[in-house]
Amino acid sequence: MILVTGGAGFIGANFVLDWLAAANEPVVNLDALTYAGNMENLASVQGDGRHVFVHGDICDRALIDRLLVEQRPRAIVHFAAESHVDRSIHGPAAFVRTNVEGTFTLLEAARAYWGALDGEARAAFRFLHVSTDEVYGSLGPQDPPFAETKAFEPNSPYSASKAASDHLVRAWHHTYGLPVLTTNCSNNYGPYQFPEKLIPLVIANALAGKPLPIYGDGMNVRDWLYVGDHCAAIREVLARGRLGETYNVGGWNEMPNIDIVRTICALLDELRPDPAGPHERLITYVQDRPGHDRRYAIDARKIERELGWRPAETFASGIRKTVAWYLANQDWVGHVQSGAYREWIDANYAARGARP
Repeated sequence: MILVTGGAGFIGANFVLDWLAAANEPVVNLDALTYAGNMENLASVQGDGRHVFVHGDICDRALIDRLLVEQRPRAIVHFAAESHVDRSIHGPAAFVRTNVEGTFTLLEAARAYWGALDGEARAAFRFLHVSTDEVYGSLGPQDPPFAETKAFEPNSPYSASKAASDHLVRAWHHTYGLPVLTTNCSNNYGPYQFPEKLIPLVIANALAGKPLPIYGDGMNVRDWLYVGDHCAAIREVLARGRLGETYNVGGWNEMPNIDIVRTICALLDELRPDPAGPHERLITYVQDRPGHDRRYAIDARKIERELGWRPAETFASGIRKTVAWYLANQDWVGHVQSGAYREWIDANYAARGARP
């Protein structure tokens, strides 16, 4: 059995579904069900005895201790995090609590649990921490991609909180010997992503005939990783990664944001044409966010060299699958676009000159 934190969120839910489809090993899924945690993401495994869902907070040490003693997992895969940069600018305290204090709580609980294990169980235990490329800061146009040895230079409350959690994981390995692994991924996209992030927001707004808000000049560059590829990489790191090591996970898909939006518009013109005209007519440039990193790029050669992992999806194949999924799951989109979500979108974009 493995314990997954944040397994009702976007990446965590995809990982749980992929894990149960690929392996006959049960999952204990701990999630606080904040705004981005959604039990509908896990509808296909409701009633599956291999999936045990626990509603709870990673900052609750007593709960974590009880789960570890009762369920005796061989690994913890830690996804749970506040992850949206704009939300971290508006309310950084939640990011410090979840990403820093929550990771600390998990590490201490894992250390106590692992320390009490014997023999093969102790040797086999792993703590895998899922992090982000944003901890490395921003790249210039000609800078080489982020390697695992790149110094941390976080520029937002979100990335600073994730960098802090990465440092804690490293320290618990070097100080206490806890058998940890860390992955730093590029921008994920795919099914079940909460529609405040760029790709699902653009799809949802385009279908509704609403503005497609583009920060600044739209030339901020990101590397894009299909979520299914990310899940496969995590499975490989968990199975064969070297203890104490960090593995960067990227899609080899560097693209400016405006090109992402235009690609989505072209796909929607093909798959769901709008009688009012091409979807690109909805593109609206808005005021940039503070401290907006200009470019991220991942050097994913280490994970390929050591573990043989490469992404299976190109951006063209992954984005087509993603757009098709959202078109086929409009009920899911409608359910997550609650009043609270609408209030957040209005607060974030109204001051920037657009109301998605």
